[in-house]
Amino acid sequence: MEIVEIMLDRIKNNISKHQLKYGVFYSYVQMALGVIISLLYTPYMIRMLGKNEFGLYSTVSSTISMLTILNFGLNAGYIRYYAKYNAEKDKEAIDRFNGLYLVIFMIIGLIALICGLGVSFNLDYVFSSGLTPDEYTTARVLAILTTVNLAVSFPASVFSTIISAHEKFVVLKLLAMIRSVATPAIMVPVLYYGYKSVAMVSVTVILSLLVDFCYYLYCRKILKIKFRFNNFDKGILVSLFAYTFFIAINGVFDQITWSVDKCILARFKGTAEVAVYSVAFSLYMFYQQFSTSISGVFTPRLHTIVNNKSLSVEQRNTELTELFIRIGRIQFYVCALVASGFLFFGKQFLVFWVGNGYEDSYYITLMFMFAASIALIQNVGIEIQRAMNNHQFRSIVLFIDSLMNLAVSIYLCQIYGAIGCAIGTVVVLLFGPGLVLNIFYHKKCGINIILFWKNIFRISLGLIVPVGLMVLTIRYIQFNTFTNFICGIVLYTFVYSLSMWYCSLNSYEKGLVLMKK
Repeated sequence: MEIVEIMLDRIKNNISKHQLKYGVFYSYVQMALGVIISLLYTPYMIRMLGKNEFGLYSTVSSTISMLTILNFGLNAGYIRYYAKYNAEKDKEAIDRFNGLYLVIFMIIGLIALICGLGVSFNLDYVFSSGLTPDEYTTARVLAILTTVNLAVSFPASVFSTIISAHEKFVVLKLLAMIRSVATPAIMVPVLYYGYKSVAMVSVTVILSLLVDFCYYLYCRKILKIKFRFNNFDKGILVSLFAYTFFIAINGVFDQITWSVDKCILARFKGTAEVAVYSVAFSLYMFYQQFSTSISGVFTPRLHTIVNNKSLSVEQRNTELTELFIRIGRIQFYVCALVASGFLFFGKQFLVFWVGNGYEDSYYITLMFMFAASIALIQNVGIEIQRAMNNHQFRSIVLFIDSLMNLAVSIYLCQIYGAIGCAIGTVVVLLFGPGLVLNIFYHKKCGINIILFWKNIFRISLGLIVPVGLMVLTIRYIQFNTFTNFICGIVLYTFVYSLSMWYCSLNSYEKGLVLMKK
């Protein structure tokens, strides 16, 4: 029997490794697919909607999305407690925990529905004279549809979280890719025949329901997940909310940082200025995906390391530091290519992509990219803090940051418009995630942050050749024709890759590129 158990453990470990490997692979396939589709679809959508309705669509989406803070970070809490119960092989406790989670999220969904409908019928208090009467009529319909979608997504998220906790990343990524393809495939003809933002949101709701139903079927039919709705452990409920309370504060930070700005702009400057900000935000989200697509796959693994009682504190910190550096280096290679490339080609790209009238979007995007880069190459640290139940300080720092951002953005928005809001965001990104949290990682989480930055500094030397060459090139060559533009991007990517290969990549990273790892 002991031999059989050992063999089963090895099989499970091999499956888990394959899920991680293919999970990372499909993450980048999904990301690339999403970026390509969005790059092709977004300019079409903007032109069909018009600048003002696109701004209205973005404003309403951001307003209702602020209700996502109601999840209180409970999705992260599930993975932590599932890892604990799974390590203890307590199947019954897992089933009860599943039932508890589903009940909690059904209640949250109901609260979100009530709050969202309340906001939908009182938008005039939110935007004052920032919208026209016709825009208010459209905004109410958009808000109601978005509210319904959000309310359903809360209980549905339980199933996708369970799939993630079981490390079935391939399923999650494949469904996400199908959704990425289906959305524009339906939206393009809808917009072509003259339907506007209301039809777009309706399609989004239907697709979301279909994907959520697939999550449910996979959990019930394939994973055989059970839900027990009796004998809930009240002690777990208390400790769960105590654990996730500070994660919820992180959600407040995210919403104030990325969503409230659009509401402020709509109130003081109108929907056209929101459109400029939204284009920049969309490009930044593409940039963010290059970082988060890999780190999210390692969430269950991080919790496993932290909960492994056989490891000493020193061994645990060593493993976490190695993983922190390994992931951070890979994220840096990708982020540095995108950010530096946008520096040289971004202005012309926006002209090709969305046309004239979005010049400020270039500067806002650059500000977001460079200010957020520190946090993006360290975002695996967020899950390390959560796994160690050591995330409270980060939440407090980000909450203070969000209040600073709100105050600065309201003031500067009225003077500089979208760029003013962006300045407020940049200040808090550099101070909190950029400075304070690096000190916290080193002092409290056991991460050797000095070693991390030594690694980043060494590999950043590979930027000297491509950036220097590009600075010289733009003095003599203009990239204002599409042919020159594409050739310039290909040349820069080639030189960047060659420079990083010989100056920065270590043997492990070269093995990944050559598919030997």
